[in-house]
Amino acid sequence: MAFPDGWTTRRPTLDDLPAILDLMRASDIAATGEPETSADDIKAALTSPHVDPARDCWLAYQPDGRLGGWAYIDNENGGDNEFVEVYVHPDGGAPSRAPLIDLLVRRVAERATERGFAEVTAKAGALPAETDYIAEIQAAGFQFVKRFARMRRALDDVTPTPLPPGVTIRLVRPDDDEDLRLFHRIYDTGFRDAYDYQPRDYDSWRTYVAGLTTVSWDEWFVAEVDGVPAGVLMSADQQLEQNEGWIKNLAVLREFRKRGVGGALLRHAFTVYAAKGRTQAGLGVDLSSPTGAANVYLAAGMTAIYEADIFEQQIKAA
Repeated sequence: MAFPDGWTTRRPTLDDLPAILDLMRASDIAATGEPETSADDIKAALTSPHVDPARDCWLAYQPDGRLGGWAYIDNENGGDNEFVEVYVHPDGGAPSRAPLIDLLVRRVAERATERGFAEVTAKAGALPAETDYIAEIQAAGFQFVKRFARMRRALDDVTPTPLPPGVTIRLVRPDDDEDLRLFHRIYDTGFRDAYDYQPRDYDSWRTYVAGLTTVSWDEWFVAEVDGVPAGVLMSADQQLEQNEGWIKNLAVLREFRKRGVGGALLRHAFTVYAAKGRTQAGLGVDLSSPTGAANVYLAAGMTAIYEADIFEQQIKAA
């Protein structure tokens, strides 16, 4: 699919991070009213060990030289699930969206061949109100499969609450490799039944964590039940500009679910965020998760501020 006359494309580098971030935040504000994307998000896309920016990412420029579109493939573990991401600037970027989708779909097929897969699953996400984008990804072969929610809770009324019987919560010990391995094991095991989870082995996960711009270890928690590790909560700094504590991952081992562990971790995180002066806490959740995670978040006082749909298709190797 050709770009409109006068449009040009090239591959991104880390030097383009500020320009891409400006585009992403303009796109975020147009879609949700808030600049959701962080510099860490862009850096992760450009430095992923399973994606090559020189082959798997594109920048599209409008005829007047302004950055109009940014497209990339996201693959956390090198497996057979590829997430295609396309963002366009609300001021004139829309004509690049369909051609960028086409480039990504073709590249996914090529990557399948290169990595030895006969077929891979490609996914794309869109807000329900992004009707033009949805029409374009559906025209490219994607079909709706699931809905997620972006949730939030104000922290102005947060007070410490008693933990459930037998439950204790402590900080992860970042200088203790065994404790970090424990944290990763609980996180990895707890997410195995999640729809879109892409496992990372321990070494890959440590590399990912080491690549983050900042890590607030005093917001990473381990929950135990009668002294047995049962759940973990990992915070991220991606929403600090909005003064929001961000729950990146919360996982509870299957045998400890429905015992108040997840809710206890949430409330503990809220208390820590509030003590730091944060005004709100946020996270994203699969609304049809078999773990019933959304119900835990609702019970903790969180509400959905917007929802996003996931589309997917099977793509054969080129």
